[in-house]
Amino acid sequence: MRTPVIAGNWKMYLTPQQAFDLIDGLAPQVKDVKDVEMIVCPANPVLGMMAEKLSGTGIQMGGQNLYPKQEGAFTGENAPTMLKAVGCAYCVLGHSERRQYFNETDEFINEKVKAALEFDLIPIICCGETLEQREEGKTMNIVGTQINKAFEGVSAEDAATTIVAYEPIWAIGTGKTATPEMAQEVHADIRQILAKLYNSEIADKIRIQYGGSVKPENVDSLMAQPDIDGALVGGASLKADSFARLVNFKK
Repeated sequence: MRTPVIAGNWKMYLTPQQAFDLIDGLAPQVKDVKDVEMIVCPANPVLGMMAEKLSGTGIQMGGQNLYPKQEGAFTGENAPTMLKAVGCAYCVLGHSERRQYFNETDEFINEKVKAALEFDLIPIICCGETLEQREEGKTMNIVGTQINKAFEGVSAEDAATTIVAYEPIWAIGTGKTATPEMAQEVHADIRQILAKLYNSEIADKIRIQYGGSVKPENVDSLMAQPDIDGALVGGASLKADSFARLVNFKK
């Protein structure tokens, strides 16, 4: 049985004080949650301040990105070792905004996945198609290529520890959401791709999140789908009450 995982991607929002206030509001609402992994991914300047604040809450921390080197002259970047040192257990990789605005390629994302695994960070590997690609019937061509490239050279043992996040780009921050059935169809196809890359046993262990305008109003129906194991959440993770409702989805 796969443990559901709800992750909040705070993107470029929340100052340290705003982040602390959010956790103060969130922690009491999720203190009794035992069977869902909860993750917040603050912006880089906030990361180093959050570990103590999260201690004892059951909420874990992730980075929003990393550079695939242990150290070096890479101004503005963060090494996986640095993320580990400030208390991160996870790292979001290959988010559509990184692909779109920073021209990250499938090959570069693969480097990042392997670097994260090398330094004991659990990668949350994002994939997804644009509206144009969906309308042209190319969803699984695009998503399949992204998945195959991301896992290239990754052992079955390591792959089993990863998280995949399917995030249709046309649904991110737009208020549009794939119907539960649409999302389930892609999630099931992703699991089949992973089974071909490894085997069905490994594919069944990998958790696949849905990301794309997940909110309290739709989380229950999404999480009821057999291959949807959680959510990668943007806007709804920036408010304590809404994020708490997502974590406390109705089973």
